[in-house]
Amino acid sequence: MIRQKTLYSFSLSMAGKRRPSSLEPAHPRTGLAAVASPSKTVQTGQEDPSTLPSSRLSPAVLVHIRRNKVALLRLAARNMPVGFGESWQTRLSAAFGKPYFIKLIGFVAEERKHYTVYPPPHRVFTWIQMCALRHVKVVILGQDPFHGPNQAHALCFSVRRPVPPPPSLENIYKELSTDIDGFIHPGHLSGWAKQGVLLLNAVLTVRAHQANSHKERGWEQFTDAVVSWLSQNSSGLVFLLWGSYAQKEGSAIDRKSHHVLQAAQPSRLSGYRGFLECRHFSKTNELQQKSGKEAINWKDL
Repeated sequence: MIRQKTLYSFSLSMAGKRRPSSLEPAHPRTGLAAVASPSKTVQTGQEDPSTLPSSRLSPAVLVHIRRNKVALLRLAARNMPVGFGESWQTRLSAAFGKPYFIKLIGFVAEERKHYTVYPPPHRVFTWIQMCALRHVKVVILGQDPFHGPNQAHALCFSVRRPVPPPPSLENIYKELSTDIDGFIHPGHLSGWAKQGVLLLNAVLTVRAHQANSHKERGWEQFTDAVVSWLSQNSSGLVFLLWGSYAQKEGSAIDRKSHHVLQAAQPSRLSGYRGFLECRHFSKTNELQQKSGKEAINWKDL
């Protein structure tokens, strides 16, 4: 109950406050708040009342607008995931009241009624909880969670001890063992997240034993918003895009402001087709050091 009140209070504190446009991604599929055009019109050809000066609106219309705003804020607060850090919450809260996100949350809830869905609800947003927005230095973009028992915990490519590493993670370990002196596995990737490596899947949930089963249900729109915001409001980040799917999802990254390293997927089939020997981990550290940032300790798992 206390948590719900906190989220609701946060949402209400945003009422009527317009963020500077620099904080609002221009990407057309972000799902975050967009700047309203002063010339916005409705289907009747008349001006949208929400864009008119309050002096031109009747008291009844003003009351209606206020009620709608409060209703949307309440809805956003209900959908806001528990465990969001304040820095992420401030940037992404507008997405939680969007129609696509409400529909997405309903879909996942219905899936959980009939199927086993990974990761469990309290772990879906672990990637945010473990990596504060202000600490992000590297972004690794995956596709969707592992779909086997006890594997997914919302950090892309990662599993928790003592779960055996899936083939893609084994290939990541192989590359690390040749690229980073002294690397020893097994482990999991939580230590990376704590250093500012954002381990983000494009799709955040999956039905057990059915890869890509939650694809194109709305998660991509949400995670596009994350990538787009980072691209437009940060500088000098290193994006690691492994495979055509990640490269497509990362197509909107501003490559003049950030570093993008691309390779094949680390999967069982693609690992030997361009991922192994890509040396992305040592190259990332070289780029970090040139930017005056502390290198990632890839051995810290």
